[in-house]
Amino acid sequence: MASAQDRDPVARAAALFEEGFNCAEAVAAAFAERHGASPEIALRAACAMGAGVSLTGQTCGAVSGALIAIGLAHGRTEARDAAAKERTYAIGAAFCARFRSIHGSLACPELLGVDIATPEGWRAAREAGLFRTRCPDLVRSAAAIVAELG
Repeated sequence: MASAQDRDPVARAAALFEEGFNCAEAVAAAFAERHGASPEIALRAACAMGAGVSLTGQTCGAVSGALIAIGLAHGRTEARDAAAKERTYAIGAAFCARFRSIHGSLACPELLGVDIATPEGWRAAREAGLFRTRCPDLVRSAAAIVAELG
């Protein structure tokens, strides 16, 4: 029988992040099975998206993982399926607008207050404990917005 955590994608995302998966992996994998994908595939697909897209200080990994989850739920499997593409873009845009309205940005440097793309920024983030304090909140928030959007 599935545990409450397994049924709750927000709790699942938080647990995966705490287990050591990056922010993108945690959010994407938390929704994988409910949309017909294995958690293992979602983890692999999202791995390079963590830490602001592979440590480049770009889009927050929790945002990237959420967009992967939205794609798993609504994305197209045939090139001619324009309706699925439009629906996925609309839901993805709604996610981004909601996340930005709550957190002020979609980008790691603005969300964390340091640029983790630089060695100094990475060190500052670690020393400030941002990966233990700020990032879990962003993971939970991203997962909650995805769950809300369906």
